[in-house]
Amino acid sequence: MAIEVEESEARNIYIPQEWSQAADTVAASVHNPAAFICGPKNSGKSTFSRLLLHLLLRRYKRVAYLDTDVGQPEFTPPGCLSLTVLDKENIDSKVPPERCFFFGDISSKRDPEIYLQYLYSLCDHYNKHYLQSSTTTSPNNSGVPLIVNTPGWVKGIGYDVLVDMLNYIAPSHVVNICISAKSKNLPSGAFWSQDGDVGSVTLIEINSARQDSLNRSILIRKDSRHLRDLSIVAYFRQCFPSDMNISSTEYVAQALAAHPPYEVPMSAVKIKHLHCQVPKAEILYSLNATIVGLAVDSEGYGNLPRCVGLGIVRAVDTLKRVLYIITPVPQNVLEDVDLLLQGFIQIPTCLLQVQGCISPYMASNVLPGI
Repeated sequence: MAIEVEESEARNIYIPQEWSQAADTVAASVHNPAAFICGPKNSGKSTFSRLLLHLLLRRYKRVAYLDTDVGQPEFTPPGCLSLTVLDKENIDSKVPPERCFFFGDISSKRDPEIYLQYLYSLCDHYNKHYLQSSTTTSPNNSGVPLIVNTPGWVKGIGYDVLVDMLNYIAPSHVVNICISAKSKNLPSGAFWSQDGDVGSVTLIEINSARQDSLNRSILIRKDSRHLRDLSIVAYFRQCFPSDMNISSTEYVAQALAAHPPYEVPMSAVKIKHLHCQVPKAEILYSLNATIVGLAVDSEGYGNLPRCVGLGIVRAVDTLKRVLYIITPVPQNVLEDVDLLLQGFIQIPTCLLQVQGCISPYMASNVLPGI
């Protein structure tokens, strides 16, 4: 038996009864639930998180979504950890995150320690501003439930990171999604607890939604790199009005190449390379034609710079000491940016293959980018 759940105006998804019951269990909690969704890659964590999000918004005015999958996040471009607060009106629109950090890679593997620092800071922000120890039994109380969507790296260091996440967040519910290939699953039971005691946590174990006639999980082999590229293209598509006729990736590339960039004096920003060291003489060359995190480093969040969006370093003027940056971030927000973070999030190849990409107002000493 399955039920149809409307995920957006554009498509419908079909949810098995087991998933529906699991989501109902979380949503029916008397107190504001905090649901931690985990499982191996391609098991359906994001789909279940979306289902739960829609269900919770029927009972609460707002829901917080903590996105920890830097490879394929739901509400930001790749490379970011974020906390987004959604309501019924903005659930299917481009919602800026409440707080965001630019990790600069598609996996926590390069630096699990800083990854966890970002996660802890986001969790602390939620606890400070949204956690409510309400005793009301009304399903329409003003609390803000939390959904935590996690990456599919559940073995080795990825497992250790997941356990640390669970112990810090201390959710009310843990939803462990399993596939038929048992060796790839997380352990059953309270795997994050040293004594195996779930305590006050409600543990829910469900199977992947897609199975064949022999109850074997059908894993949809997603081209992760292609999906990341599409996400980046969609993000920079926001540089243009929504009614502008840009119907293909090629048109986005051409429009970006012709789009006037912001001129950013190098003296106005610091530059930090994530996960690597770059010789001082090579900094400008390393920045050219790259994606950078646009961050604010002067707010004192435990020395963790808040990310307000991404930008493409369109070109570098070595004589004027100016960076040309393309970004959809509004100018009034950009005025606070004082730090550029360069990681390993790359410009999609489809955006680089554009003819006539050097704008006429750029001098001959400019290092050309896209």
